[in-house]
Amino acid sequence: MEKTILPTPSTGVPLNRVDGRLKVTGQARYAAEHAVKDCVHGVLVCSAIARGRIKRLDVAAAEKAPGVLSIVSHLNAPKVPGYQDAKASANPRVEGQEIKVFYDDQVHFSNQPVALAVAETLEQARYAASLVRVEYDVAPHQTDLAASLSKNETPKKEKDHLRGQPDAYKTAPVHIEAEYRTPMQVHNPLEMHAVIALCEGDKLTVYTKTQGPKLAQQDLMRMFQLPAESVRVHSQFVGGAFGGSSRIWPPEVAAILGAKKVGRPVKLMNRREHEFNLVGYRPQSMQKIGLGATPDGTLVGITHRAYGNTSRHEQFAERIVHPTKSAYRTPNLDTTYRLVPLDLSTPAWTRGPGETSGSFALESAMDELAVALNLDPLALRLKNHADRDPENDKPWSSKHLRQCYERGAALFGWAKRPLAPRTLRHGEWLVGWGMSTGIYKAERSPATAHARLLPDGSLVIQSATADTGPGTATIMTQIAADASGVPAANIRFDLGDAAYPEAPLQAGSHTATSVGSAVHEVCAALKKQLLDLAVRVPGNALGKVKPEELTAENGFVISTKKNRRLSFGEVLKQHGLPALEVTQKAEKAPEMEQYSGKSFCANFVEVQVHPLTGEVRVSRVVSVVDAGRVLNAKTARSQVLGSVVWGIGLALMEEARLDHRYGRVVTHDLADYHVPVNADIPSIEVEFINEPDPLLDPMGAKGLGEIGLVGFSAAVANAVYHATGKRVRELPITPDKLLPATKGA
Repeated sequence: MEKTILPTPSTGVPLNRVDGRLKVTGQARYAAEHAVKDCVHGVLVCSAIARGRIKRLDVAAAEKAPGVLSIVSHLNAPKVPGYQDAKASANPRVEGQEIKVFYDDQVHFSNQPVALAVAETLEQARYAASLVRVEYDVAPHQTDLAASLSKNETPKKEKDHLRGQPDAYKTAPVHIEAEYRTPMQVHNPLEMHAVIALCEGDKLTVYTKTQGPKLAQQDLMRMFQLPAESVRVHSQFVGGAFGGSSRIWPPEVAAILGAKKVGRPVKLMNRREHEFNLVGYRPQSMQKIGLGATPDGTLVGITHRAYGNTSRHEQFAERIVHPTKSAYRTPNLDTTYRLVPLDLSTPAWTRGPGETSGSFALESAMDELAVALNLDPLALRLKNHADRDPENDKPWSSKHLRQCYERGAALFGWAKRPLAPRTLRHGEWLVGWGMSTGIYKAERSPATAHARLLPDGSLVIQSATADTGPGTATIMTQIAADASGVPAANIRFDLGDAAYPEAPLQAGSHTATSVGSAVHEVCAALKKQLLDLAVRVPGNALGKVKPEELTAENGFVISTKKNRRLSFGEVLKQHGLPALEVTQKAEKAPEMEQYSGKSFCANFVEVQVHPLTGEVRVSRVVSVVDAGRVLNAKTARSQVLGSVVWGIGLALMEEARLDHRYGRVVTHDLADYHVPVNADIPSIEVEFINEPDPLLDPMGAKGLGEIGLVGFSAAVANAVYHATGKRVRELPITPDKLLPATKGA
C-alpha cells in the first residue's frame, strides 16, 4: 500500500544552512576547539615498521623535557577493561579484534601508535614526542594486494551471488573480459581527526568528530565497560568525514588513556600524515569482469570477481559487487568477493563505499562491451534496463533512471557523439565523451526524535545524529516546519550529542530518510496534541470545533469553520503548560520488505587529452539524479557537486602510494597525495528528477549523499577512451598510462 505524501511547502526550497552563520563567523566549535578547563596536549609517536614488536622504548629524555606530564605506552598505560574480553574488543560492524592501544609490544601496521607524549602545551608535547626512541624486532610484512591474492578469505558479511549459470557470458556471441584496479584512497577531510578526553571518576566525556554520536558512545561503553549514563560524546560540528569517522579509532583511545594517566583533560589532533593508514581509507581492489551479449546488445551473462584488502586483525567487507547485482537485466550473473589480509590498518567505509570501486569496473566493462558491439553506450544500457531489481526480483520502490538518461543526454548533447574514438578535437586537444550509470541503496533505519514546543512559539527538536557537511540540521528544520506548522525560522534542531534520542550513523545515504522520518513523526504527533489542546482552550477562543476542523500553519492554529486563529504559544498559555513535549520513534517502513529501494543517476562527462603530454582535463559534466523528492534544492545540488569533484580526483589523481619495502604510505600529505583544486573543476550541470518515492518514508526522499559519486570515475575513463582510443583500467588515469597511445598524434 502506498503512503500518502503530504504537501511540502518548506521542503524542497533552497533554504540557507541554518548553521551557516555560525560556521562563517567562526562560532561553530569543532572537536579540538572546545574550551575545557586545565586541558593539556597529547602528541602521538607512531611505529616506523609495518610488522614486528617493540624491542626497547626509550622515554628518558622525553620525560625530562619541559612541561611533560607523562609518556604513555604499553609499559605504563591504564588498563582498558574491554581489552580483556574477546567479545568486548570486537567492533560489531566488522569481524575480528580491533587494535588494542598501548596493550602490548606488538606492531601490526606502519603508523600504529606506540606512545603518547602528554605535556602542558602543544609545542612541548611535540618536542617530547620527537625525543622518544623506539627499537624494533622487525618481522616480514606484506602490503601488496596483487602479490597476495592466493591468500584470500571469504568475508563473513558478504555472500557470493548466483542466478542462472556461472560464467555464462562466455557462451554469448560477443563477450569481453577485463581486469580493473583501484588504489588505496584516503578521506582527507579538512578537519583532521581530533579529540578532547575528560575522565572524572567513572565518568567519561569525549569531544570528537564522529558520524554517529550514539555508535561512538557504544564503542566507548564496550571498551571501558561503562554504562550509557557514564559516557558522553559531543560532536556538534564535523569538518568532513565521508566514512572516516564511522568508528572510534586508536587516537581517541590514546587520548582517553592519556587523560586517565595524568588526571587532566587531554587534547589530541592528528597530523596530516596520521590521516593515512591510521583512521581508515578506501581499500585497494582488483576486479575481473566478464560480459556477454547477443549482437543486438541483450546481455546474456555477467561475471564479477572482486578482491579487496583488509587488515590481518579485522575483516572489513564492503559492497563492491552490489551495483553489478542490480544494475542491469540479465538471466545469468555470478559475483564473488574475497578479502586479502595485509599488514595494514583496517579500511573504512568511504563515500560510496564499495559501490564506487565496483561501479568503476562494471561501468567501464559496459563501455568496452558497447565498443565490441559497435553500439552506443547509452543504447546498451537502455537495452538492458531492469524494470525490477534483478538481485531479488522485487519491484523498485521507485525508479526514474530512464528519465535520468533522457534528460542527461539532452543536456549534454549526447546524440551528436560519434562512435569512433579520436574523432573529436578542440584545437590541439583530443576530445572524448563518456557516460555511466550510478546505483546505490536507498533505505532507512530506526531513529528517534524529541520535540519541545515552548510558549513563545519556538520548537526544539533533538536527535543524536551528526552533520558531516550535507546540511542535516537544515533539512531537518524544513521537515519539522512542514510536519508541525511552526515556521522554519522558529525551529532549532539539536544534534551531535549522544545524550539525545537514538539515531543511526550518518553514512550510507540514509540520514534524511531515517532521522527525517523520526522528525516528521514526532512533529506530526506534537501537532495532533496541539490541535487536541486547541479544541479545549478555555472560553472557546476558536469556537466549538472538532480537531479535524483545525489546521496548524505558520505558528497558528486556524479554525477553518469559524475563521479564527490562535498562536501555538497562546494555546499552551491558555492551558498553563510550560511546554509541550513529545518523543517519537520511527521504525523501518514495513512495506519496504516487498520492494527494493535504490537511488539512481546518469553521468555524462567530456574530457580533453593532450596528445603530447597525456594530460587529461575534465571539461564538462552533466549529472542527473533520481533521489526521490529533493528536500533542499541548494544543499542537494552541493552534495552532487561534491561527488563530482571527488570523482574527478578519484579518476585522475588520488592514490595513496605504498612503498611495499616498508609497508608505508609515501604520499602522506596534500602535496604528494593529489586532490582536485579549483582549476581542475569544469562546468558542472546538476539536475534532479525530483519524483517522490511513495514507499520509503513520509517525505518521499531517497538517499543522495553517495549516488553522485557511484559510477562517475568510469564515465571519465570511458571519455578518455573515446578521446584517445586507449583503455585505462587502473585508477588514477595519469599521463604515463596514456603516452604510448597519444604520442605523435
